[in-house]
Amino acid sequence: MTIAFDDVRAAADRIAGRTRPVVLTPMDPGALGGAEGWLALEFMQHTGSFKARGAINFLSRYIDASLMPDAGVAIASGGNAGLACAWAAAQHSVTATVFVPVTAPAVKVGKLEQLGASVRKIGAEYADALTASQKFTAETGALQSHAYDHPLIAAGAGTVMEEIVQARPGLDTVVLAVGGGGLFTGVAVSALEHGVGVVAVEPQGCCALRSALDAGEVVDVAVESVAADSLGARRTSEMALEWARKDGVRSVVVADDAITSARQALWDHRRIAVEHGAATALAALTSGVYRPEPGERVAVILCGANTDPCDLTASTHSC
Repeated sequence: MTIAFDDVRAAADRIAGRTRPVVLTPMDPGALGGAEGWLALEFMQHTGSFKARGAINFLSRYIDASLMPDAGVAIASGGNAGLACAWAAAQHSVTATVFVPVTAPAVKVGKLEQLGASVRKIGAEYADALTASQKFTAETGALQSHAYDHPLIAAGAGTVMEEIVQARPGLDTVVLAVGGGGLFTGVAVSALEHGVGVVAVEPQGCCALRSALDAGEVVDVAVESVAADSLGARRTSEMALEWARKDGVRSVVVADDAITSARQALWDHRRIAVEHGAATALAALTSGVYRPEPGERVAVILCGANTDPCDLTASTHSC
């Protein structure tokens, strides 16, 4: 499977009017030294993450082609992709069955149930839920969706970058968190087409893309990070590895304490409560792992906020 810029452009046309345009807000003067930055508030998207873009692109394509089975759609997810799939399915009155690991945050499971999905808790990691979902689709004939490893999912995710470059012409760099690689792939396809560099950020405890780059092929990795609920893919996609090797892409990793600090700072200074996966992108900048050049124009994608804010500073939030 592969993806090209035409796929992102087609996705943008297909989902037009069905998703919320991304909102960009400037970072404080001096926050990036001599660079200029914006936060892309994609957590304000339907279902609280960028995943809605890929889900509605995926389902709409199958429905438009009259290929949606009576058994509906099934997906394995740490939470956000399942939410997006359930939301997109509800838009088309399609049954959604979502497989999640038992470690999935209660806030995400609760939202899945509110969206009308049938939720199945299986195993300790995303990979366990994926195996169960594949068995389910083989037995029932349901359409198998994927949290990140499908061209339609990645292309839909990439539409956020199209909106960012339209809103900020002359952008130099986009910084984003990477889990399985769907968002990264779509964003890289769009960004590189427009001459924008890409900084792919992963937690040290679950860095499937960085490990694949080091090994020269997709490999299984351990998953142990504060951001594992949304970035904890055991392996990246072949598509992501292909695009990570392109000129203009840089891969970096950050420590869990940097992620936690970046998430807390967003709450302290902006009253934004994002999940640790979203804060991972900002942590590359706040920790100094990525230092923009003077005059560089940088966008940071805050990709999701399906989180329980009770672990943020007690003095500023009561649970």
